[in-house]
Parts: sequence; structure tokens; C-alpha cells
Amino acid sequence: MDNSTALLPGLIQIIAKTIETNAVELTALDQAIGDGDHVTNLQRGIQALSVQSGELATLEWQPALQKMGMTIMSSIGGASGSLYGTLFVALSKNLQAQVPTLAIFADAFAKAVDAVKQRGKADKGEKTMLDVLIPVAEHLHQKATASTSLPEIAADMKQIAMTGAESTRDMVATKGRASFLGERSKGHIDAGAKSSQLMICALVDALSKP
Repeated sequence: MDNSTALLPGLIQIIAKTIETNAVELTALDQAIGDGDHVTNLQRGIQALSVQSGELATLEWQPALQKMGMTIMSSIGGASGSLYGTLFVALSKNLQAQVPTLAIFADAFAKAVDAVKQRGKADKGEKTMLDVLIPVAEHLHQKATASTSLPEIAADMKQIAMTGAESTRDMVATKGRASFLGERSKGHIDAGAKSSQLMICALVDALSKP
């Protein structure tokens, strides 16, 4: 796996395609218990990153991730922009200009997810994207610390992400617009959790290729 930021333009393109391919499903999920603008917001942020992708590929990891985080915050706006922006800014901070080996990235990602928890004042079990991000971060950190290779981790990580997204179906939302519905939010997968799962699975597939 190449660990340079030259990867970024291709990864941004993969994310864009993933969200576009699943736009109808994600919008339906968001319309059921949210504002219905989740896909539109994500695509606005992804488009902003696409415009910058050439520049991002010339930067070191720390400034590239910092720039991505600030771009996401300013282009997406709202809760999603703040949370995803926090994830990337915290990744930048915790990588500390190091070459991101799998173990270093796993540690930084775990700390970045903690930053998202603090920013959103949320945790696993509240029907949000954290129901995907937290178990994925825990799994990645555990396996990377044990020096397991990414191809070996990949299948399990994808399954954990899918299980996390599906788990939100039977939860009562306590955060965001969906929380206003109370018990009526049960029976629907959270759109943020589903989009997080789809993006993680797409990135794992791309990064685990020989």
C-alpha cells in the first residue's frame, strides 16, 4: 500500500462515486427520520475536496488532512460538517507529521473518533455515525497494535462497519433531528451511520489492494 498523499485524489473520487451510487438509498433513509439533505451536504463537501485534490496530493499528510478538515467544515456546514471536519482535523493533529504506517494511523484514527464523540456529545448506541466509527476504530487499533496486515484486517473491518450501521435500525435516536421522533425513530437505519459504513467499506477495498 502506498502511504503518500498521492493517494488522495483517487480516494476522493472513490468516495464521490460511492455516495452517488447509493444516493437514492441514503436520501430515503434521511427523509424517514432526518432533514433529507444528508446526501446533498456530503456531495457538496466531496466536490470541494475534489477541486483541491491536486493540491492535497502535493502536501504532507498533516497539512493535507488539516486542509481537508477545514474544507469540510466550511463547505458542508451543520452537524455533519462539524463532525467530519473534526475527524480530519484531529487526524492531522494526532499524526504529527509522521509517515502514517497502519499502527500510527490506527492510533490517530482512534483519537480522532474520540474527538468526534466530544464534539457531538454523543457515544455508541445513540443512532449516529459513531455506531460505525467507534467499533471500526476499536477493531483497527486492536489489530494494528498486534501487527496484523491491512488485507487481514479488511474483511473484518467491513463486517464491523456493516454491523454497526445495521445496529442503528432498532435504536431510539437521542441526537439530531431524529431525536424529536422518539420511539418513532426505531425501525430506520441512521443515514449518517450508513454513509459512514459505505465510505469505510469503499476505502478499505481501495487501500487493501496489492
